[in-house]
Amino acid sequence: MAKRYGGKYSPDGSSSTSGSERSGFQGARVTPVGARSNVMFVPAIVLAFSSLKGGATDFALGLGAAAIWVFGAFLLREGLKAQAAYNERKIARPPVPRKIAAAILCGLGTVGAMMTHDAGLIGSLIYGVGAFALHIAAFGIDPLKAKGAEHIDEFQQDRVARVVDEAEAYLTSMLEAARRSGDRQVEGRVERFQISARKLIRTVEDDPRDLTAARKYLGVYLMGARDAAVKFADIYTRSRDTSARSDFMMLLTDLEESFGKKTQALLLDTNSDLTVEIDVLRDRLQREGVRLDRGPNS
Repeated sequence: MAKRYGGKYSPDGSSSTSGSERSGFQGARVTPVGARSNVMFVPAIVLAFSSLKGGATDFALGLGAAAIWVFGAFLLREGLKAQAAYNERKIARPPVPRKIAAAILCGLGTVGAMMTHDAGLIGSLIYGVGAFALHIAAFGIDPLKAKGAEHIDEFQQDRVARVVDEAEAYLTSMLEAARRSGDRQVEGRVERFQISARKLIRTVEDDPRDLTAARKYLGVYLMGARDAAVKFADIYTRSRDTSARSDFMMLLTDLEESFGKKTQALLLDTNSDLTVEIDVLRDRLQREGVRLDRGPNS
């Protein structure tokens, strides 16, 4: 994500940069919405203007087809975002099939557009089917299956997926509130906290047994952080209260440290479980008469 340059002599700059601020791009994600999806808005604009030259029927068909194309382009953008989130997670439920719906709308819009050019119903339908197929070929379809670890039962995977979806919604709302405040430093600070929170989320996805220990963090704490961010944005946009800004930044620091410690604790528990399993396996092998030659560092 692009960030405005700030230095010692910038309006919001400072003379020193902490180590955490220097690593602001750590965990940054490339937006899944590329130029190809943005190009899908262009035909709708062209069709809307070209329909002004025709009669009333062509004008209505052209504007209707353009509106369908625009709606389909928005669905495509949201579908690409949902697929990127699905691909990033290890446990996820299939998203709403927005890309397939966008392809259908692309085909319907093409039918309406071709009817304004006297292609006839059959010819317009052929063009519509072609546009639908090309859309699918260019952008693919949505993930249609749930994704999860093989050794985890479906019920547990669904529990983790619900908690992760809820946590991601809280994080998204926090960032939206920070952007609404109009303060770039606050926005960057929230993004840093998101990185810490998502590390905990990925840890739970790696081992769903940690869900019970982390559920309060991913539910209650993130909900409270979301509410605090919304209240801060409301206050700061009205009064530019520096004390409210300072309190909110301190809250984010405390939350980031707390989430980081919880993540480390869960990782240590996982390592301890692995050590126990290895020791149990060694004992069983020794009882079976299998001699294990350990190196000097074992």
